Parts: sequence; structure tokens; C-alpha cells
Amino acid sequence: MTRNKLLEDLKLFCIDCTKHLEMPESVQKGDEERVNRPPEVYKMRLPDSSAAKKYAPYIIIQFVNGVDKQTHKQQSESTSLIRFIFCVYDKNEEEGSAMLLNAMDCVRIALLKKVVVGDQFVLDTDQGLETLIYPVGIDTDTAPYYAGEMIGTFTGPAIEREVLLDKIY
Repeated sequence: MTRNKLLEDLKLFCIDCTKHLEMPESVQKGDEERVNRPPEVYKMRLPDSSAAKKYAPYIIIQFVNGVDKQTHKQQSESTSLIRFIFCVYDKNEEEGSAMLLNAMDCVRIALLKKVVVGDQFVLDTDQGLETLIYPVGIDTDTAPYYAGEMIGTFTGPAIEREVLLDKIY
């Protein structure tokens, strides 16, 4: 399994399940009108993370870690822990928070219904799909930007060893 292929398939998956969303773009200096669009989807990072606010709304799909197991006399396994980071923008705090939850639910529900992404990667529903909206506190109020994440484990084609240990021992 190549992890880049997993990220690319998840990007296409997220684009498809959020294409109907109409979310306001982050307002920048010089903007004449408010534009609504679906969230852009990025792999691993934004093009310029120092200007993260200007990209809203967006989803970032990140590979966090992976495990490859080649247990003796058993089928090999390959898993990847994937983080989905969501960010939306709205001047109205109630609407912005609800918009974030809606975007996250679109991806969450689609993943749990289909489970298979790109014909070869499977969401490990035994591990679960964890969802977190970033908390708001006195020192952490990010309005008019709202963010959250989902984390899930995906299994995919494993790499099989070329040398059989039975012949060596």
C-alpha cells in the first residue's frame, strides 16, 4: 500500500461527499463580494500554513502513523492512522459552528456508510472514527473560524516479504 495513494483516494472521496456544500470563503482584504463554495481538500498540509485563515473553508487529510506487520506464517497487515482537519469561516458564531459540524458529518456519514475508499482501503470500524470539535475558551476563541478533526484507521494492501523465513531456519 502506498500511503500517497490512500491520501489521494481520500481527497477524491472528501471532494465528492462535500461538493454540495455552499460555505462562505474567508473574507480577505480587497474582497468585493462574499463567495460561497465547497471546502477545498489538501493532502498533508496547506500550501502556505502561515496564511491558514485565507484558505477557509478547507479539509486537510494527514497521514499520522502506520503499522506494517509481517507475522510469521500469517497474512501481512498494513494500517494507516489518518487525521482529517476541518476549518470553516462565518461571522455568525452559531452558523459557523453548525457549518463545521455539517461538513464533518458529511465525511463521517459517507465513510461509515461506504467503509471502502478507492477500491482497496478499508476504514477499520473496530477502531472507530473519532470526532473532535476544537474547544472554545476564554483564551482560545477562534471565531469567525471554526475547526475540528476526525481520526480513523484504514487498512490496505500489505507488502509481502520476498524471502520465506521457513527456508532460512
